[in-house]
Amino acid sequence: MNYCSNCASPDLRTEVPAGDTRPRLVCGNCNEIHYRNPKIVAGCLPIWEGKVLLCRRAIEPRAGLWNVPAGFLELGETVEEGAMREVWEEAEARVHIHALQTVFTFTKYWHVYLQFVGELVGGKFGVGEESTESRLFSEEEIPWDEIAFESSRFALERYFEDRKNGVFKLHFGSH
Repeated sequence: MNYCSNCASPDLRTEVPAGDTRPRLVCGNCNEIHYRNPKIVAGCLPIWEGKVLLCRRAIEPRAGLWNVPAGFLELGETVEEGAMREVWEEAEARVHIHALQTVFTFTKYWHVYLQFVGELVGGKFGVGEESTESRLFSEEEIPWDEIAFESSRFALERYFEDRKNGVFKLHFGSH
């Protein structure tokens, strides 16, 4: 940030504001504190007849690789709405969300992934604008070496682990 978004002053300083415990960017002109907080990524692992729906990315980052449909939460939507929207945008599919499955934190990129598990409505899906291909995979068919993001791999591994154990729970991971 080169200019204050409140008053347009270039007088920005990194300091610990009174009553805070962390360094923040503070405007020397108007004293506006500019907080930098993690972004929320919402996603859903669609399930149909024991298989999972993955999408091959058409966009960067990691174009050409497979992922669990997910993306940044938009202002004004719930996490569940964001996850369902992402499934539509990437796979032209509708889902009934069952449960929150994973919370994965990328501290380096300031992202927090909230991944749900849901049922693919009617088993119907297509290929959305952000994908080049969508496909149902059994656990044995998943192209593990072509998974785009660690958060997708984590969600997939936990899903199949839980399915084998017959107990579905919330999992936490980080990188």
